[in-house]
Amino acid sequence: MARVKGGLNARKKHNRVLKLAKGYRGARSKQYRIAKQSVMRALTSSYAGRKQRKREFRRLWIARINAAARINGLSYSRFMYGLKLAGVEMNRKILSEMAINDAEGFAKLAEMAKAKLA
Repeated sequence: MARVKGGLNARKKHNRVLKLAKGYRGARSKQYRIAKQSVMRALTSSYAGRKQRKREFRRLWIARINAAARINGLSYSRFMYGLKLAGVEMNRKILSEMAINDAEGFAKLAEMAKAKLA
């Protein structure tokens, strides 16, 4: 039986990695061995980055809610606890949007929270 050379498959694998490394500087985008290391690291970092982005957005939303709640005379934790007692089921993303774009509506929520806390 004739021997099959693996050149075609190796070339496909190399080209796949080099395609992912497009835009990298120097040898990182030209040489397979170095490009493979860079791509592996980048893919690992991008996975971690997707998790981190969720944490950062939550922090941003909480900071916005806190600022708006303090304008209405409550701290963030007291505001959130008051909403929970009032039975208001709104996530932090929507609350932060309200704090920015609908100050009157947010003030009504703050009044509801204050009433339930008192």
